[in-house]
Formats: sequence, structure tokens, C-alpha cells
Amino acid sequence: MAKPSIQYVCSSCGAKAPQMLGRCPVCGEWGTYEEEIVESRKTKDRFAQSRPGLSVHPQRLQEVVATDEMRIDLHNGELNRVLGGGLVPGSLVLLGGEPGIGKSTLALQVLMQQGERKTFYASGEESVRQLKLRAERLAGNAENLYISSETSLERILEQVKELEPDVVVIDSIQTIGTEAVEATIGSLTQVKECAARIMEFAKTRNIPFIIIGHINKEGSLAGPKVLEHIVDTVLQFEGDRQYMYRILRAQKNRFGSTSELGIYEMRQDGLREVTNPSELLLSTAREGLSGIAIAAAVEGVRPFMIEVQALVSSAAYGTPQRSSTGFDGRRLNMLLAVLEKRVGFKLLQKDVFLNIAGGLRVDDTAIDLAVLAAVLSSNMDIALDAATCLCGEVGLAGEIRSVNRIEQRIAEAQKLGFKRIIIPADQKGDFSRFSIEVVPVRKVTDAFRLLIKA
Repeated sequence: MAKPSIQYVCSSCGAKAPQMLGRCPVCGEWGTYEEEIVESRKTKDRFAQSRPGLSVHPQRLQEVVATDEMRIDLHNGELNRVLGGGLVPGSLVLLGGEPGIGKSTLALQVLMQQGERKTFYASGEESVRQLKLRAERLAGNAENLYISSETSLERILEQVKELEPDVVVIDSIQTIGTEAVEATIGSLTQVKECAARIMEFAKTRNIPFIIIGHINKEGSLAGPKVLEHIVDTVLQFEGDRQYMYRILRAQKNRFGSTSELGIYEMRQDGLREVTNPSELLLSTAREGLSGIAIAAAVEGVRPFMIEVQALVSSAAYGTPQRSSTGFDGRRLNMLLAVLEKRVGFKLLQKDVFLNIAGGLRVDDTAIDLAVLAAVLSSNMDIALDAATCLCGEVGLAGEIRSVNRIEQRIAEAQKLGFKRIIIPADQKGDFSRFSIEVVPVRKVTDAFRLLIKA
């Protein structure tokens, strides 16, 4: 047999090189190249022919019968929302996150919530006794849950064939190895080959798989470009382990939107779904405090109110600091430039710190106006009206641009007891049915006059 050749692959971007490189010339990352064994063409062909279901005849698009895909209700509202309405049969979902963030807890708890469905949890990191101890503190029914401590992919797939479960969880992909390739378990070659074989097995047997993946030191999924192209859905479980709240996001989803958001609270008996995100993002002790503004944000189709905190102080060193937590730092610099150019506030010699309360990261541009209002409030040391919230994207000319789902934002503000909401003047819609006062403004200066007057 021909000796398999070796190539080197960047675990960050997937770039290939014939030799080991210290720095990737494509993405610029250091120390990300890993050895990968490339099998001979004959071996690849023989291995591909042994796989069922790979050869299919082309079909005309008009002849294909399209039906709505039945989804599996996981009895977990937050996870169902992020997945796009439930788990699609035959799909492969990758769940990633920092160590100790709660990935295994979420996966095990979801399997215990399936009731009459037969579920299977294969762990390469814990023994069956350790799994039993962890399951005892979680709320759920483990009557139809089967567990196994195994690191061989072939044996795991044999167990799945024998059990024929409705949902399978593998924890984690970095601890599973296959005999098809000669590489160390956890290497890029093993991770890629195991994921590809699991995907093929899931499609041919129509069984959904959830695989748990580790993250690297940069905070992204280990081997992200390799795994992202193989799996159907990539879920990121994030949050600070020092706090009780966890955020679930979809970075890739072939069967739904990637803009949805799931929020959980970590408790002694497992993860609790947070159906009202505003309860953790708003504090009750903000009366009379400067540097705080409330924004009406939307993630996917879900509106919620967030607390934007800012602190402006004199620069202690020669170069002023610009720091943001939960908000894009480059966008903060742009908004500060607008504040200086269009409004006339000089912040060149001042430090600006911005924080989104609750540990949430927000990409919605509709919170631009609240960010500037919080900075203005801290700079002038004037507390804003606690019953007023804001939403609007800020342009470079200082204009306030319209945002999407404005009626849902207004309804959420009204439900939480706010008396007034400031929105863009160009926003279309009939807002007379709301009891909350809706104030349209065209420029940042107009909004500031209203806030300071109040």
C-alpha cells in the first residue's frame, strides 16, 4: 500500500500548506497549523464505495416533491426557537462553548425532557456513573434515556443501530476517534472524518445528532471552518461562568434563522428558560443614576429592553481609552465621532467605557441612540428619565434612521411600564393604538433636547 501523505491545515480558516507554518498567510493567526493525513486515492475510493446512499441519480427540479419538514419538539422553548422551530430529523447540530459553560448540562437536560421518545447519550469524557450523578440533579424523566461511555465511533454507531433512538448526543467530538484514519484522537483529521461519518449516518438513518465541540483559546469552535462546512447547524453557548445567565446563539442554521437568541439561567437543578429577557437585562435601581439609558432591541423576532451603561471620565494617561463590553468597539468610535462633530461634545481627552448590562452582546444597530444618550448622560452627569426608552440607528450625518419591527419594540416597552419611547421620525406605521407616548425625532440633537428637558 502507498504510504499516506501528510499536509498541514490551519484550524482557524482551513488553509492548507505542504509544511508546518508558524503564521497562517491567509488569516494571519499564529500557531494554528495542524498535521493532517491524506489518504491515497485508491483508499478514498474504496472507502467511499463502502458507504451506502452516496450514489443518486440526478432529478429534475420540477419532479421533486417538496413537503414541510416535520420537526421534533424538544420541549425546550429557547432551544426550539434558536433551531428554527425544533430539531429536523436527520440533521447534525454542533453545540460549542467554553469549558464549564453548561453544554453537557443543556444536552443531557434536553434528552431527559423528551418523555416517551427514546434518546441516547454517548460520552467520551465521563463514565456512566458520572453521567448518572449529573442526571440525578437535573429535573426530568430519564426512563427512556440510554447512556454509554465510549470513544470509538464505530462502536457508538453500532449502539445507535441497535437502539434506534429518536435523538442522539455525542459528547464531545474531540474525544471520539474512528479506525478509518490513522491519527491521534482530537486531531484535525479525526475531528473532520468523525463529523463526516456522523453526518452521513444521520442522513441515511434519518436520526438527528447533537455533537458537542470544544472551543480554542481564541474563543471560537475548534476546527471551525472544517466543522462548519460539514454540520447543518452551529450553536454557540456563551456567557460568563461567574454569572448565572447563559446565551444560546445560532452561528449557522440550514433550517432556520441565525438571528434568534435563547437565554437560560444556570441553577443547581439545571438550566431554566428565561422567557422574559428584560427581567435580567434591566435593573430596578437605576433611578437618579447618570450614564444609563434603556434601549428597545430585537434579536430575530424577539423584542426586549436592555440597559446601556456608559462612564465618561478624564483620561488619566496621554491616550484616552475606548472600551466596550457587549457592543462593537469600532461602532462605538464612530458614534463618538458623530457626537463630537454633529453635537459639539469634545471627548478627545476623556476615557469612554460602555457596557451592556446582563452579559449580553447586542448587534442591533437600533441601540445606537441609547448608546449616545448614555454617553451624554455620563459626560454631563445628568440622570435620564427612567420611564423613557429609545430606539434608532444613528447615521454619520447625525440623523436617526428607521429600524425594523418598530411596533414590537413599542409593545414591549409598553408591557414593561415605560411611559415614553423615542423613535425615528421616518418610521412608518400607526402608533395611535399604543397607550405609551411615542415621540418621533429626526436628529440626535432633537433627541438630546427632549432627554435633557425631561
